[in-house]
Amino acid sequence: MTRTLGEWLSYQERTHPREIELGLARVRTVWEAMGAPRPAPIVITVGGTNGKGSTVALLEGMLRAAGYRTGCYTSPHLLRYNERIRIDGVDASDDALVASFERIEAARGAIPQTYFEFGTLAALDLMARASLDVAILEVGLGGRLDAVNIVDADVAVVTTVDLDHQDWLGNDRDSIGREKAGIARAGRPAIIGEPDPPRGLLDALRAIGATIIRADETYTADVPNGAGAWRWEHQDGTSFALPLPALDAPVQIANAATAIAAIHALGSRVDVSPEAIRHALAAVRVAGRLQCIADHPRTLVDVGHNPQAARALAAWLDAQPASGRVFAVYGALADKDIAGVVTAIGARIDRWFLAGLDRDTPRGLAAGALAATVAAALPDAASAAYATVADAWAAARACAGEDDTVLLFGSFFVAAAALTG
Repeated sequence: MTRTLGEWLSYQERTHPREIELGLARVRTVWEAMGAPRPAPIVITVGGTNGKGSTVALLEGMLRAAGYRTGCYTSPHLLRYNERIRIDGVDASDDALVASFERIEAARGAIPQTYFEFGTLAALDLMARASLDVAILEVGLGGRLDAVNIVDADVAVVTTVDLDHQDWLGNDRDSIGREKAGIARAGRPAIIGEPDPPRGLLDALRAIGATIIRADETYTADVPNGAGAWRWEHQDGTSFALPLPALDAPVQIANAATAIAAIHALGSRVDVSPEAIRHALAAVRVAGRLQCIADHPRTLVDVGHNPQAARALAAWLDAQPASGRVFAVYGALADKDIAGVVTAIGARIDRWFLAGLDRDTPRGLAAGALAATVAAALPDAASAAYATVADAWAAARACAGEDDTVLLFGSFFVAAAALTG
């Protein structure tokens, strides 16, 4: 009997004893049993602590505006699993996913696969059948041992490196950087999207033999104060005058510059005009990235969940000061650096509405435990705890006036609740 997509996803959650199991041997064996399908003639792999999803979307937008047929694989999803795989800008259908999972199941035999590995194999399978020009693959966790890394990338991108997933990747930027460098290949471009990368990342890329292309060194993004435009420049003399991205927040210029650097690194293999880049910058939006869902009070949704992301949110709030108060609806997974997040943004928040996520996922932190951690990090902060995101958001709405701002952030689960509520 054919399973539905929902039944397949439930089944995948039970086929491996661990939610996360890094390593390439098992997934590579199944991929090879399926014929080792390469998703497209050109593959761009995007890793990094933050900015991956926005960079993937910008790459997709620029390439599609230039007439190329693209495939994108991202994770996690916000509202529907289908969002994880896009073919020529369209989410994969239930039927296509089910058919792919059936092929994976037939090929894997007794080899267990995690939920993420099933999804990665489905992405490679569906893309290989779609006659694509370029595939853009987002790393799920780390890089070196992430399932996406079974495919040799023509261009590897590392957007940023900061502390997150320390249980898996290490407790310092050097260790994490070395793990993320693993997506690069010898003699091929590796784009570093931040101006101050850790030595571990640089040393690992040099050991691999990748061609290193660095922000603020190989290429720059010059943003004049108060200007509504910016300029991308490469050390080879290439230069574009560009509009500000439709994606809000100062950090999105860095993501856009990184995407342009990746396309530029492909050289004559693609032809993406400045006009195509400008079109994409004006058009590309990504759900849950400082997404405004209401005006009075201004209500923003963001998936930021680690200290680096919180610093980016703080920079945006500083650049776009609210006329009234700022209320935060915040929920977190238990393995996140909650103290680091709330400390980074805390001075901008007038009141915290703390939401439990333990009903959404086994990894979610209950409201009481979250409140205790926030109180220890911000002893003078005004806060209250609520069982769910919906309860916390309702309380924030009841307190907020028309000139106030409500910021819902901290997890994809918070963003999903906001976008469906």
